Order: sequence, then structure tokens, then C-alpha cells
Amino acid sequence: MKLIPVCVLASASLAFASAALAQGAAGTFALRVLTPEAALKATQAALAECRRQGYQVAVAVVDRSGLEQTLIRDRFAGAHTPETATNKAWTAVSFRTSTTDLARASQAGQPSSGLRDLPRFVGLGGGMVIEAGGSIVGGIGVSGAPSGDADDNCAKAGISAIRDEIEM
Repeated sequence: MKLIPVCVLASASLAFASAALAQGAAGTFALRVLTPEAALKATQAALAECRRQGYQVAVAVVDRSGLEQTLIRDRFAGAHTPETATNKAWTAVSFRTSTTDLARASQAGQPSSGLRDLPRFVGLGGGMVIEAGGSIVGGIGVSGAPSGDADDNCAKAGISAIRDEIEM
């Protein structure tokens, strides 16, 4: 009879136990969540960038589910800007793409033009997803600059301000 070394048996047992644990966890998954502090920092950085360019805006950050985490409206930003900023962030997270891309895809005559009829959908630039480690952790929306491109630039500044904190 041939004896199997103890280390081989231990390795086989460990591999079997690891596989069993992985099987047990198959019914759940882990999520990365944007902290309120990171959301606030992104909001403030986007607002600061818009102010630097001379724009009065509102900035909102939503979590990965589209629920509002932060909202700041500059003192002279239009009355419509808080709701629009929030809905831009919600649209980006909900459709997992920037609102600038969605604006193009949902133009009249395009296959996705019906998106514009959905509640809360905003087909204007200024909404972007916030990603970390390949996962969406939130969205940022900016409203009130003179163009969607300007809103996008401020949103990008907000995301850049937290990039090191949210990457793995």
C-alpha cells in the first residue's frame, strides 16, 4: 500500500473546503458603496470648478441605486438646477452611461428616442457615472452651466477629486 504524504492530503482538504465556501457564498455578492464624505467632496469639487469658470450651478451625487446623497445649489443658480442635476446623476446611473452619450442616442429619429419620454430621464450633458474598480458606485450631475459640455467638465472635476479615494 502506498502512503500519501500528509501535505498532499491537507492541500486537497483545503481546496475542497475553499470550493465549498465559495459555493455557499454564491447566493450573495459584495457591493462597493460611495461614502457620504466622498460624495460631498466630489460635489464640492464640481461646484468649485464651475465657479472657477464663472458658472452658477447645482451639483448632485447619487448612490449606485440613484438615491441622492448630496446636493449643493450655488446662490444664483436657477430654480430648476437642483432637480435637473439630481435627475442627470440618476439618468447616468440608471442607464450606466453619461447623459452626453444618451443625448446623442435619444435624438429624434434614433431607435432610443423613446427614452426622452421616461420620467426623470435627462438627455443633456452633465450627468456621469462614478466608477471604482470596474463597478459603478454612484453618479454625479451638474446643471446650470451654459452647455452640456461645460456641465460635463465640472462633473469630471468632481470625479477626479475623489479618484484616489475610491480606487482599489
